[in-house]
Order: sequence, then structure tokens, then C-alpha cells
Amino acid sequence: MPRQGDLDGRGNLSERALGDFTLWFLQACIDQVSFMTGLFDLDTLAKRLYRHVERSGLKPEAGRLVEEALTRGEFDRGEASRISGLPERTARRLFNDVIALGLLASETPKGPVSLRFPADALDALFPKLFPET
Repeated sequence: MPRQGDLDGRGNLSERALGDFTLWFLQACIDQVSFMTGLFDLDTLAKRLYRHVERSGLKPEAGRLVEEALTRGEFDRGEASRISGLPERTARRLFNDVIALGLLASETPKGPVSLRFPADALDALFPKLFPET
């Protein structure tokens, strides 16, 4: 292929080819991000988490704990009473139930907790990602 100019290379080594490839690559990335955003449907994840907690037989206040982990990323164990609005002892019991359900966990026994997605809840939490067959 002839040179694309005095300062450019030939064929796919040219600056124009690099620009074309970069544009194609970024369009493919945007397409994949849009596709996965639709599958995860993060706008309604909090509602699905509340529904999963409700179906598990826990008090509705447990949904507040899970939502707090969703929005903040993690929180200290001592905040369970404030977040749930329950008395300390009841909040601690409910907090342990949510941990047993697998929706909250921490790296250390006394460390902050964060949201987890247990394997048995994936189809309920991400229905478009794991469609029923």
C-alpha cells in the first residue's frame, strides 16, 4: 500500500488506520457497557434485594442493612442498630441473620461488612443475567 503522506506509515501502520481502529474499539466498548448495564439492571437492584430479603422470611428492616451496604460499599457492624432503627439486641440478631443468608460478609470477624451475592440468590437478584431455561 502506498504511504499515506510524508509523515505517515503504510497500510495498518498508518496514523489514519490507528484512528480508525481506536474509533472502532471505543464503539465496541460502549456497546458492551450498554449491553451489560441492561443485563445487570442496577437501577432496580435495591428493590430486588428487598424482595429477596422478604422472601427469605427476615424482617423488612434487614432490607435497610443490605441497601446501606449497596449504597455505601461497606459499614461498621456497630451501625446495624442505627441503620435498621431497631433496638441494639434485635438489630444484632437481625444483622447475624442477614450474614447467615450470605448477603453481607466481611474480611475479618470484627471488620466492616459489605454486600455479597450468594450463588443461590443470583437468579433472583439478576434475572436478566441468568434467565430461566
